[in-house]
Amino acid sequence: MITGNFPNLRLRRSRKNDWSRRLIAENNLSPSDFILPVFLTNGKNKKQSISSMPGVYRYSLDKLSLVIDKALKLKLPMIALFPYTNKIDKNKFGTEALNEDNLVCKALKLIKKRYRNEIGVMCDVALDPYTSHGQDGLVKNKYVLNDETVEILIKQSLLQAQMGCDVIAPSDMMDGRIGKIRKSLDKNGYKMTQILSYAIKYASSFYGPFREAVGSLNQLQFSKKSYQMDPANSNEAIHEVALDISEGSDMIIIKPGMPYLDILYQIKKKFRVPTFSYQVSGEYSMISLASEKGYINRENAIIESLIAFKRAGADGFFTYFALETAEYLKSNSKNI
Repeated sequence: MITGNFPNLRLRRSRKNDWSRRLIAENNLSPSDFILPVFLTNGKNKKQSISSMPGVYRYSLDKLSLVIDKALKLKLPMIALFPYTNKIDKNKFGTEALNEDNLVCKALKLIKKRYRNEIGVMCDVALDPYTSHGQDGLVKNKYVLNDETVEILIKQSLLQAQMGCDVIAPSDMMDGRIGKIRKSLDKNGYKMTQILSYAIKYASSFYGPFREAVGSLNQLQFSKKSYQMDPANSNEAIHEVALDISEGSDMIIIKPGMPYLDILYQIKKKFRVPTFSYQVSGEYSMISLASEKGYINRENAIIESLIAFKRAGADGFFTYFALETAEYLKSNSKNI
């Protein structure tokens, strides 16, 4: 507790100069905080723009080195792969998720052959990039089946591990999948493959641009509210995290980011496990488009939004601003 009275105590004294502000800063940003989402697409020589996410692209496999080389140069610790799946490869069962020659598997083999362990690679485990209905699992009577979906997710996780994935990240929000995936990985010789659980994924309005990026935007015929969390709930988030940790998750992610800083704070304070936020596509697009219009200062808004995650307790965060911000930190020769 601070005790004292004005004028003996002047808190503005320590804010007057830049050196002093840096000296007493309680939180800092570093490239080691950033996880870069990377969108994949089929074909060759492709760097496709995404209309709702200006400055973000889909890369064909022969162009992946453009983004990975830059991530390495800027000392980012990990990338996360997300595929754009062509409609012809989608069906109601999401069988492309188990294809050894799908886009993610081919990317994993390429990355591990060229870069080995220079950078971590995370893979999303869910069926929504591969289903014709855009849901994260198998559907019956407009309801996503839990246990039947989990059996497919187990196979998807094992396939990704076999192809070289470092961090398996189930984002599907099915009950019980972490324990079963962990058991399968351990049984098949992948005891050191990490699991980053999307333990808290809210049924949010901020995912729209991402769904465009992976090609599922106009395919949803009903909402995901029967398995993603209600934005009104926080106690439920604690239950979700407790279950996933008990089942073997090494790390936890909370998605979306800024609207749920209170959840991030509670989870980090209670569980003290590696905890991450996902600054999702809608958050990225709002900052990008507002700055394009001149309504806000882009650089300042990005830094402010990211430092908020650190202040709330995040060990790191997924952000589409990762390369841009790491470059800024480097050019300023300091962390922020």
